[in-house]
This record gives sequence, C-alpha cells and structure tokens, in this order.
Amino acid sequence: MAKTVSRPAPAKVAPAPAPAPVAPVATVAPPQDHVLELPPEITVRELGGRMGVSPIDLLKALMKGGVMVNINKSIDFDTAALVAEEWGFDVRPEGWASIPAPEPEPETPTNGATAKKQRPFETAADRAQSVPRPPVVTIMGHVDHGKTSLLDVIRQTNVAAGEAGGITQHIGAYQVVKQGRKITFIDTPGHAAFTAMRARGAQVTDIAVLVVAADDGVKPQTTEALEHARAAGVPVVVAMNKIDKPNAAPDRVRQELADLGLMADEWGGDTFVIPVSARLRQGIDDLLDAILLVAESEDISANPNRPAAGTIVESNLDSKRGITATFLVQTGTLRMGDTVVAGTTFGRVKAMVDEHGKRVKEAGPSTPVSVLGLSEVPKAGQTFEVVPDERTARARTEAAILGGKATAAPTATWTLEAMLEKIKAGETKELNMVLKLDVEGSVEPVVNSLKELSTGDTRIKFIRVGIGPISENDVSLAAASGAIVIGFQVDADNTARSVAEQSGVSVRRYDVIYKLTEDMEKALKGLLEPVYEDVVHGEAEVRAVFSRGKIAGCYILSGKVTRGSRVRVLRSGTLMHDGRIANLKRLTEDAREVNQGYECGISVENFTDFSEGDRMQFYRRERVF
Repeated sequence: MAKTVSRPAPAKVAPAPAPAPVAPVATVAPPQDHVLELPPEITVRELGGRMGVSPIDLLKALMKGGVMVNINKSIDFDTAALVAEEWGFDVRPEGWASIPAPEPEPETPTNGATAKKQRPFETAADRAQSVPRPPVVTIMGHVDHGKTSLLDVIRQTNVAAGEAGGITQHIGAYQVVKQGRKITFIDTPGHAAFTAMRARGAQVTDIAVLVVAADDGVKPQTTEALEHARAAGVPVVVAMNKIDKPNAAPDRVRQELADLGLMADEWGGDTFVIPVSARLRQGIDDLLDAILLVAESEDISANPNRPAAGTIVESNLDSKRGITATFLVQTGTLRMGDTVVAGTTFGRVKAMVDEHGKRVKEAGPSTPVSVLGLSEVPKAGQTFEVVPDERTARARTEAAILGGKATAAPTATWTLEAMLEKIKAGETKELNMVLKLDVEGSVEPVVNSLKELSTGDTRIKFIRVGIGPISENDVSLAAASGAIVIGFQVDADNTARSVAEQSGVSVRRYDVIYKLTEDMEKALKGLLEPVYEDVVHGEAEVRAVFSRGKIAGCYILSGKVTRGSRVRVLRSGTLMHDGRIANLKRLTEDAREVNQGYECGISVENFTDFSEGDRMQFYRRERVF
C-alpha cells in the first residue's frame, strides 16, 4: 500500500521577495486545471521547480512519509505523484518517448563540504555494527550576526521532553529534540574554537551552521568560517538571521552566498538557506528540520557496542565538585565506573551529569556529559578513550608523559617534507596551502600560476587565499587542515611565527612569482632542496685585543657562545668576517660554552684582525623548509 504523505505546515517566517535569477532551477508554472505531467523518475529539485514549491518543503513531506532522500535524488513516478497530489495537482504520466526523463544529478554535496571527513576512532568492525546517531552541530559566523542569541533560543525552546526545569548548568554542549530525533550542539560559537579542536586532533563536528545577518550580509569572518568548515569537510547549513530587520535584504545575502559557492536551495542549489529571527524566535523549527535533512544524507553513525571514545569539550576545577570535564562521546557507550585516559591524565568515572543537572548512568554516541573522576584537569579538545583497567591507564599516561605528547591526540607536524612523504606513499594527492598576498591584484596571477603546476597525480589545494600579513588564524587553519603557509610579499607576525613553531607548520615567504612557482613545482616532483635559516643565539662585544689581533677579549651581551659555533664579526655594522670559532677560553681554561654576563677569550678561524668595539653574532643554521 502506498504511503500517505501529508503537506507540511507553512513556514513561520513571512516569505521573502522573489529571488533574483541567479542560475535558478528551470521552473514550470503550474498548468491550468492543476494538471501536472511527470516522467517515470524525477529529482526532488526538478519536481519542486515544476510544482513551483520549495524543495525543502518537498523534502519535509517525503520525510514525514518515511522517504529519506536529498534534493538531487531521483524518486519514482508513484512517490512524486503522491507528493504532488497533496498540493492539489492532477498528476499524469509524461510521454517517455517525446520527453526523456531527467538523469539523476550527482549526489555529492556542494554546500560547503569539500570531502567527507573521516570518522574518528572507527575500525572496520565498528562500521559493520554502526547505527545512526545524533548529528553534532557547531555554530559559526561573523561577530554580532547572532550566533550566541541563536544558540540560546534553540536551547530554551527545544529542550528534551520532560526536562521542565530547563538548563541548570553549563557543560559546553547540549541536545535538543526535533521530530523525536536528537541534535547535539557544541556551545562554543566561532570558528576559532572549532579549529582549535581540529588542530589538537579532534574531529568533532558533523554539520556547521553558518550564521549570516540578513541586514549585514557576508563579512570577512563569514568567509573565514566557511573556509574552516570546508577544510574540515563538513556540510554547511546557512541560518540567515535578523530577517525581521526593516533593512533586511535576503536576496542580496543569497547572491553573496552564491558568490562563495553556497547556492541557496530556492535558487536550485544544494545549500539550505533558512530565514530565521533569534529575537522573534522565528524559523527555528525550519532550521532544525534542515539540519536533520542534511544529517540523513551524511550517513552519521557510530558503534554503540564498544568502549567509549570521544573528545573533551570543556574542563575546569570546581571549588565544590573538584575536577570536572565535559565528555562528548563520539563512539561506543560511556558507563559509570569506566576507566578513561585523556592524554597525560586518567581516572575512573565516578559520576556523570547531563546538561539538565540530571545524573545518568551511561552516555551513547553524540551525547555530552559532565564527568567527575579525573586525576588532573585535561585540555579542551583533548581526546579520551576507555581502557580495560587502571594498570593500562597508568601505563598509557606514563608513556604519554615520557614521550612528551598525549597518546590519544598526537600533535601533527605539517612540514613540506612530511607532505611529500605522504604524496610519495600514495596517502594523499594534494599539497594543501594557505596563501597570503600583499594586494588583490596579485591573487589571480599567483593562484593561476600555481594551479598550472597540477599534474594528473598531484595538485595544489588552496585552503585559504587572502590579503595581508600571515596571522595566527592562518597558521591555526593550516595546522588543522594539514597545510603549509606561503606568503607572497608579506611576512608572518611574531605571534604567528610562535604558533607555527609550536604546531610544526611550515611558513615561507616569497617576493618573486617565478621563484615561488619553481619551488612548488620542485616540491610536487620531490626535488626541492632544503632551505636553512640563520638563528642568532648570542652576541658579544670585543673589549680587548691580544696577540696582534688574533685573540679577542669579549663580554657576552646576550645569549651564549659555544665552542665551534658559527660567528659573524661586525665593525660599525659592516660584516668583516663570517666563520667558525676556533678556540674559546674562560680565564685560562678551555670552555665548552660561556653564558651572558661573563667574559671570555675567542679566536676565529682565518681571522686575525680584531679591533676593540667589534661585535660578534653567534648563530646556527636551522632547516625551515
């Protein structure tokens, strides 16, 4: 018996004006007498165009009838007829010979995801036992576009049934229920927190909600947030907030989003752009419906029948409760009494509390809980894992401490050499790059020149292309995406260089385009020679000269000098000699090194012309690329 599909209730937000004709789906005005001819198969998008109905409304109707498809999926004539009849159409078969049925369009999403992200902690056995789990959602977007307000409204109006008391404590994540299905929200708005987790090895988010103000449109942080979502390979749903403002311009915002590659579903694209108003609490149900529809097409699942593993969202030291940490379980089931390891700390789960302050005994995939029982405060973004016993936990943490890194979340090193090794091993075919340039006019020639280097096997993939100095955010994005950072006629600030050194990200600067393309071509072919940089580790002043200029009596001004290190001799700023230290003495004894604030005697290979007042720079050569 055919399934009955009921027509969904009309959207709560007043309909926007007719969109501008930017690559829309070809629509057919409803025929007279509501007669609609349909082929044997038709995509949901094409059906919406012929009916003059938004594809999202069709998807809601299909979902209520138990048919789970996406916009580009083909449905048969009977299913399409049932849906169309709910809108009052008289449906008839279309002549197959005269008008061939449209071919199904590719199902690969283009709504922001560049690739399906790999499921964390998953093994082949887990995939065989996987079942659907709630999607985990992160809110991102430009400052002041209403990210926090939107999260607050969702939390207040969609708490789980039976939790009349509402939210009693903040744990950094919470769940809402829509149509009997749960959605988990990470309560850390902003792409900085999103990327910080990814940079630590935690891939948490399944779907990103990009908040854009209807009266303000796409801003630089909007673009940055989209870049972070694309780098993570997660699909994007757009929440067009502040639709109630008098100066709201939804069509302009849709056009700006289309320019970024996010074509709205109303215009024939694959991106849900949902008008909402956090202030008036309008459109929230439509937004949650869109999230669930995207989740259906993403195959979001996990194996609940295994030891739990996941990510720590927040952690703190409470004066009354002691050490607490919010665990987001990503696979398996976490239970009371389980022994967990999180980097260099471990403990036994003594208590678990949900976002309503209610104690729970177990937590399945995509469930956030506040956990008591760890021995130390772990870092946010650190992954955790259940182990068989305390003995195993101690061994794991001791190994992590001795190794200088957390076993469950190793720090990646994104050097060009490491990437080339992956390319040679066949692990990847892409050289990821964050490219920063001095002026807008340089973007097209530089990007096009680098694109031409791509071969059938390898290519350069641009994670971000921007204008201005290399920033800390650029380096963080590179660390999270496995990319190198290239500056063309721009350099990195001190903070960015410090972060790059800590995270192991390669940063390199070029002034000439042919040198950049030459090096990248060699890199893709595995022929690039290493590049070294001089790092000064000490300075000294010559205060006396002995043996007719052969030996310098020096005072160490900063750092230190070591025997055999390289040295530059400067006189009034002019380089007199560049060589190595031949002898180093402290008083009358040979010395291995002399530190700042002490005097010493120095002789330099092949230099016998010291003069009082000369400066010495001691340096070493370090490989940077």
